[in-house]
Amino acid sequence: MAESAPHVTLRQRDAYQFDIEFAASLPLLRSDEPPPLGQGNGPTPAQLLLAAVANCMSSSLLFALGKFKNDARGMTTTASAEIGRNDAGRLRVQHITVRIELGAAAAELQHLDRILAQFEEFCTVGQSVRAGIPTDIEVFDGSGARLN
Repeated sequence: MAESAPHVTLRQRDAYQFDIEFAASLPLLRSDEPPPLGQGNGPTPAQLLLAAVANCMSSSLLFALGKFKNDARGMTTTASAEIGRNDAGRLRVQHITVRIELGAAAAELQHLDRILAQFEEFCTVGQSVRAGIPTDIEVFDGSGARLN
């Protein structure tokens, strides 16, 4: 069975501002670069990359937890990027860190070791990005204890 091919359409609005269309039934998202290039009226491409990786990793962990009928009791995910210059002096995303905080305590979760060992493999976007950008994923439980 062939996988559906995701697509987006970008239309330049003004200077570095683009309206991003995901589907006719979804609202537009405006992206922009910060000053001095743009006006800062939307997320930057780097922020959109971080959002995609963080969302995919969060969904993958939620999926893995659900396979064992676990309730995350809420989840908060933050992602940050290290931006630096490559050997040619061009700005690049050099490292991504994703921090996932579960609402549930580790003791409440069944098969946690197995879940933590496999959930990242379910993440299509994160694993694809990870092939070119070093990415660290940290998972914490509701008490703040690091799980991986």
